Amino acid sequence: MALFTLVHVVISLIGIITGLVVLGGLLSGKRLDGWTGLFLLTTIVTNVTGYGFPVDRVLPSHIVGAISLVALAIACVARYRYRLAQRWRKTYVVTAVLSLYLNVFVLIVQTFQKVPALRELAPTQSEPPFGISQLIVLVMFLVLGYRAVVSFRESPAAPARQFL
Repeated sequence: MALFTLVHVVISLIGIITGLVVLGGLLSGKRLDGWTGLFLLTTIVTNVTGYGFPVDRVLPSHIVGAISLVALAIACVARYRYRLAQRWRKTYVVTAVLSLYLNVFVLIVQTFQKVPALRELAPTQSEPPFGISQLIVLVMFLVLGYRAVVSFRESPAAPARQFL
């Protein structure tokens, strides 16, 4: 199980890092196709492998994973089936950013559970340090997500060439 956990964590971190690169591309109006594919793949694998841990009941992480998988499915359809056409462009941005946010949300939860100094600050994760951390990240993603929707517009059509 330790190897499975390590693989899950590494894939999750790759998903977050590539997601931040993709978010940077969205903010600058760039598609970054290779990074996008890696982000979507690793984030899907992260969510799927999250269900591989032995538990005896449905946990909040399962619900977050299910929401993320639905968002990722929509992002993939918008990106690869509809090729970001018309409203699918905004749909892709919103669902991709939501998936990244949910991955970061879980990272914060896990960090507060696993890092002794943070666990001491918020042992039940209902204490202010945990709530403030999650609120700051949520606001950051809302602002960045909005800016990404505004910035990631279709390229204007190339001007017609004039022949003399």
